[in-house]
Amino acid sequence: MPASFPSQRAQILADLNGFRVEVDPGRERADIILDRPPLNVIEMEQRDQLRLVFEELDHDDRVRVIVLRAEGEHFSSGGNIAGFLAAAPEHVSRLADNIAAPARCHKPVVAQNRGYTFGVGFEISLACDFRICSETTLYALPEQRIGQIPGSGGSIRLLHMIGIQRTKDMTFRSRRVPGRQALDWGIVLDCVPDDQLEATVDAFVDELRGFSPLAQRTIKGVLNAAQNTTLEAGIEIEGNAYGRLRTSEDFKEGVEAFHGKRKPEFRGK
Repeated sequence: MPASFPSQRAQILADLNGFRVEVDPGRERADIILDRPPLNVIEMEQRDQLRLVFEELDHDDRVRVIVLRAEGEHFSSGGNIAGFLAAAPEHVSRLADNIAAPARCHKPVVAQNRGYTFGVGFEISLACDFRICSETTLYALPEQRIGQIPGSGGSIRLLHMIGIQRTKDMTFRSRRVPGRQALDWGIVLDCVPDDQLEATVDAFVDELRGFSPLAQRTIKGVLNAAQNTTLEAGIEIEGNAYGRLRTSEDFKEGVEAFHGKRKPEFRGK
């Protein structure tokens, strides 16, 4: 009789490496918190764990919105360089798959950045749906300083956000971009004084929770798919998704609430 296929998920998640997870069912929110201050360096094993945590939270009915944040005055100075040298080339070439977990997650994901947000710390923030930063934030892809390039999708995500000239400026020169400039360039949604960062993110999360989770999941999938295709194909993707939502309970509730002049109670169905 063939042996059963063992799952390694529970084993990998048994002892989280350099971060923790907090779930608040009352606020329908989960926080993934980098917790290796002062610089919150991200280890190789931690990347695998972060991916699995995002996947687990994606299926957690208690959670509507996920916030990625960090302890201390710096979000993350990046990855552990020694870990790159020890890892097999095949493993290193697939690093972007782990860091893309926030983008694959069907729920809204918000990155809360302050201080150094470098290397993989910047890359995983770029994979989130929204970035809100404090005025202390510095964004950078510093890999050129060690004779390397970004390897977890950061340069390509930036290319789509800010264009080739500014992306080359950041990557060729390992340039550090302050939070206010990142706002001007469209990298972040908002840049606020440091003492207002938590309150700003809290209010934004609560606002997101007021909308249909089904509609949010749908528009996230539409936009992620359409950004890499033609205008015509994107409109087709949008139209098909719109048609499917017409039969949803959330759409029916939204229409009835609108006509009844009351607040809708969305259930995500």
